[in-house]
Amino acid sequence: MGKVLSRVNQVFKDLRQTPSRILMVGLDSAGKTTILYKIKLDENDIETVPTVGFNVETVTVCDNVTFTVWDVGGQEKLRRLWTMYFKGSDGIIFVVDSSDKDRLPAAREELKHMCKSQELKGVPLMVIANKQDVKGALSSSKIADWLGLGKIKDRYWCVQKASATRGEGLLEAMTTMATLVKNYKKGSKKWKNSSYI
Repeated sequence: MGKVLSRVNQVFKDLRQTPSRILMVGLDSAGKTTILYKIKLDENDIETVPTVGFNVETVTVCDNVTFTVWDVGGQEKLRRLWTMYFKGSDGIIFVVDSSDKDRLPAAREELKHMCKSQELKGVPLMVIANKQDVKGALSSSKIADWLGLGKIKDRYWCVQKASATRGEGLLEAMTTMATLVKNYKKGSKKWKNSSYI
C-alpha cells in the first residue's frame, strides 16, 4: 500500500512541476510583452518593440504553478498565424488596451474567432484590461460588454483590470489564471461564475 501511495504522490508532484502552456495574444500595442516581462523580471523600465513572431518565457506565478507563456505578435498580418500556437494550450490570456475604444471591435472579432477553434474548446480565458492608468480607460465590465463575453458559454472567463507599466492587477490575473488552469486540467466545467475584477 505504501508503494502505491508513494507512486500516486509522485504523479501529483510531477503534474505540479509540469509547466502549463498559456497563450497570450491581443492586438499590437496592447501591452502583452510588457506584461510578460513584468511578471518574469519584475522590472518597470522595460523597453519593448512590436513583437514579430513570438516571445516565450517560463514563469512561476504562485503555489509552485509554472506557466510557459507564449506572447504572440498582434500586428494584423500576424494574427492569422495565432492558430499555429493554439494546440496544447491550457489557458488563454487576451490582452486589451482599455483606452483604445476604436480598436475594440477588431479585438472582439479576433477573440470570437479564437473561441470558435476546436483546439481551444473549453480552455479558460483571462482578459487583461490593460492600461487602466490611462485617462478614459474603460472599466473591466465595459470591456466585457465590448468583447461580448456574456455570450461565451463554453468556458470560464474572467476580466482583470491592470496597468502593466505599474504592475497593478498582474498578480491577481496570474493567480486567477492558475486557479482556472488547475480546474481545467481536472476537467471542471463550471462556466457560470465568470467575473470582472
